[in-house]
Amino acid sequence: MAGQEKVLSDAKRRLFESAPVGKALLTMAIPSIVSQLITMVYNLADTYFIGKSNDPYKVAAATLVGVLYFMLNSLANLFGVGGGSLLSRLLGKKRDQEARNVSSFSFYGSFLLAAVYSLLCLIFLEPVTRLLGASENTIEYAKSYLFWVVVVGAIPSTLSITMSHLIRNAGYSKESGFGLTLGGVCNILLDPLFMFVILPKGNEVTGAAVATLLSNVISFGYFAYVYYRLRNKSVLTLSPKAVRISKGLMKEVFAIGLPSAITALLANAVLIIKNNLTEHYGDIELAAYGIVTKIDMLPLNIGMGLCQGMMPLVAYNYASGDYQRMKAFSRAAQVWGMATAFAFIALCQAFAPVIIRLFIQHPQTVSYGTRFLRIACLAPPFMISNFQKIFCLQAMGKGKESLLLGVLRQGAIAIPVLLVLNHFVGLYGVVVSQTISDGLTFIVSTVLYRKVYKALMLRREEKVPQETARE
Repeated sequence: MAGQEKVLSDAKRRLFESAPVGKALLTMAIPSIVSQLITMVYNLADTYFIGKSNDPYKVAAATLVGVLYFMLNSLANLFGVGGGSLLSRLLGKKRDQEARNVSSFSFYGSFLLAAVYSLLCLIFLEPVTRLLGASENTIEYAKSYLFWVVVVGAIPSTLSITMSHLIRNAGYSKESGFGLTLGGVCNILLDPLFMFVILPKGNEVTGAAVATLLSNVISFGYFAYVYYRLRNKSVLTLSPKAVRISKGLMKEVFAIGLPSAITALLANAVLIIKNNLTEHYGDIELAAYGIVTKIDMLPLNIGMGLCQGMMPLVAYNYASGDYQRMKAFSRAAQVWGMATAFAFIALCQAFAPVIIRLFIQHPQTVSYGTRFLRIACLAPPFMISNFQKIFCLQAMGKGKESLLLGVLRQGAIAIPVLLVLNHFVGLYGVVVSQTISDGLTFIVSTVLYRKVYKALMLRREEKVPQETARE
């Protein structure tokens, strides 16, 4: 057994340290991309199957509550991204026991945070749905969806995301990707079962919510099994005894996790504002925009999968001092992400009406959705590029820089642009705001990333003569 553990450890280290850049990135990214796409499909599945009721009010309700469901990503990012980034860097420095402590700390921290969030949503169930913009036509559907996917489902959903981050950053990208894929496939299968077979007609929103909840429970169960199976072969552990970490390591978890969580929270805040502004134009317009935001997830999930696969590789090589290899991973992810984004633009411009009709046949909703999609599809090239730079900064432990970009992208730039365009342009100003705000952020992120990398190169050049002199 000891020999097997050593072989596995050496294989993982070769992947990080010496495997060809393209091969290593594909090895880490493909499972992440597949899982992201499956996750996207099961997020789309709720919208798709609810849309089969041909009731835009039900689609609008799921769109509104989807914001609070996506908030679980923010909670998971605090410990999943923060703990995962630190875990990879500790492995790069050969500090395996501390990486093990970080793994346990991140799991139990995520559990506690999700439990608090679930309780708050239960206490403020109706006020929250009203705040999100639910109308008399959508309020009951929204409350039902919120109860099942967030109040009941917050803990398994959040832990699944957190554990997938930690597993991937420990070098087990396939297992991480399979767990998320498993949840997605289960949701696709369970959606029609609960919506059209088990529950009576009219309960499509509740059926979709219960299917999502059960899918996340299954995904969590798989990740718990992976932790158990790898407990003696990796730094992954659920042992409460390992939860203690030093204040220094705790600060490092939050230094990266907090900016990531804040960025995700701001993204949800922007989405809440968009939904509220769109709701004022009508429930049908909101339903159309909700469908478009789900379709936009295709290139973004591919880009996110690339970034998630890239992040452990960048973190490890940053910690070990191989900055050239680190930059090579960053550049490859950028190129592949841009190719995906521009292919998506071509697809949407050519087939927008066909794509919208896959989700709903309501003529007015299709008309709005077609126009919205042709505008919204222009944002992904900027968004993916910004994601890539933020993930790289997080991997390097640059919490302040990643926080700056996140706040600029989703707060200081996005919200004012959104409000101004809504005031002067109206509904279509809301739709185009993402492209403009991410375009402006792209300028800042490019300048900042180049500045950080240049500083790394200068530091290395200064370090080499010093080491030579000591020899």
